[in-house]
Amino acid sequence: MNFDPTSEQLRWQEVARDYAREEIAPRAAQLDKEQKFPYDIVARMAELGLMGLTIPEEYGGSGGDFVAYNMALEEICRADTSVGITMEAHISLGCAPLAAYGTEEQKRRFLAEEVRGGKRLWAFGLTEEHAGTDAGGTRTTAELVDGEWVVNGSKKWITNSGTDITAGVTAIARTGERENGKPELTAIIIPQDTPGFTRGPGYEKTGWRASDQRQLYFEDVRVPEANTLGERGKGFRQFLSTLEAGRVAVAALSVGLAQACLDEALARAREREQFGRSIAEFQAIQFKLSDMAMEIELARSMMIKAAWLKDQGRPFGREASMAKVFASETAKRAADQAVQIHGGEGFMETSAVARYWRQVKINEIGEGTSEINRQLIARSLLQDETAERAKEEMVAQ
Repeated sequence: MNFDPTSEQLRWQEVARDYAREEIAPRAAQLDKEQKFPYDIVARMAELGLMGLTIPEEYGGSGGDFVAYNMALEEICRADTSVGITMEAHISLGCAPLAAYGTEEQKRRFLAEEVRGGKRLWAFGLTEEHAGTDAGGTRTTAELVDGEWVVNGSKKWITNSGTDITAGVTAIARTGERENGKPELTAIIIPQDTPGFTRGPGYEKTGWRASDQRQLYFEDVRVPEANTLGERGKGFRQFLSTLEAGRVAVAALSVGLAQACLDEALARAREREQFGRSIAEFQAIQFKLSDMAMEIELARSMMIKAAWLKDQGRPFGREASMAKVFASETAKRAADQAVQIHGGEGFMETSAVARYWRQVKINEIGEGTSEINRQLIARSLLQDETAERAKEEMVAQ
């Protein structure tokens, strides 16, 4: 068992850490206040290869593995989760399905020069008002007419969908019904400039203020049948697989944010004096810091394990859910304790921990809520038990 990252993984971590410390962290508070998308930061991250980290080199990406990506993402999110979610949504949700299920022509076209490496962004259109965790409740429809998909409906809370550098969205739509009466869901590639495809204004959010999320509208949007991603009717399965990997990335985002909380809490504990000495000397504060550090280390280890399993081509769904739930809840506890250690200063918008406290809640919601992920973990455990029982019965016979 070897816990040492490879030299290549360490290189990507260092690239992300250096850029995050030097360029992102000093601007994080201002980005949050102005609520403006940081085009220059994203462009520089693209030049460094971070925005195409897991995309194969033949399509203009960096060809890095999934562990390296999550290690780099943690460092970016340690500086600012608005920038981090832009990177995560572009790679994990936007580009990953194209790379995994696209035809060679689709990969060449939609992961081509204007998109690859993050020079432009790609979005992932799953969530609707009545269909988030319940993707089967999708109401957006697509009908095949004369060799074209005609798409009607809307999507909600879609990241990277309305920036000046957004190239398009892969949307899931109902394309019919199965024999069992359940909807047939298909993933369809929709370029940004397609007639009838419009976007609503950016949302006013509690956190992630410098990232782009908005509603999308499709009114008789026509795209060629060739824009079907993967097989017709396999969209639901494709998107579930995409979300599985995305959960690991959200765990990395959460670990980065939790680490930022600990960084600030340690600094504040050393600096602040009460009763004639640093509050870091008080056992109550030491216990808070210890608990934060322990949980962050555990969350990071679980995140790395899930990422490693994916790189090995092994099942990782249970571990992805475990990592996502534990890391997101660890980040929430870390933010709460960081504010507590700061005292009244932590309640001020001028403090970094106040910003972290606002940002942290979404981690328990995006890429599957903590509730649905706990259900997935339980289902996996029960399936294992059933399979083991069946195996024992076969041996007995």
